[in-house]
Amino acid sequence: MKKQLLLSAFILLGLASCSNEQTALNTMENMKTSEMEAFDKAFIRLGEPQNQPTQEERRNNSVELSDRRKEILIPASKALIISTGVSETEINKKTGGDKAKIIAWALDINFKKKDEIYRKMKSDH
Repeated sequence: MKKQLLLSAFILLGLASCSNEQTALNTMENMKTSEMEAFDKAFIRLGEPQNQPTQEERRNNSVELSDRRKEILIPASKALIISTGVSETEINKKTGGDKAKIIAWALDINFKKKDEIYRKMKSDH
């Protein structure tokens, strides 16, 4: 009888622990801005079959994204940068219209915002 009671307690404790982890994940997702979500979705779209690099793109550019694939990320990247209070004119001035620089800037912003969310969640727990 004691074994069953002890086993039940461990199972309940395990379920509560898993529930807390899921709540934390849901909270992190809820704290993301719509621009952050769109930016993450743009990266996910790069993995879709129609957006995979072609054989020619792989041969020509093994490290950098092709212009075709950068175009998938640019709208969400600009929206994320603009959400920080930077104007489109400032984006063009700072990056010279270079798509790779715009995407890198947006990545930096996205990482910083996710780090802020993580720190806030950590301080709350």
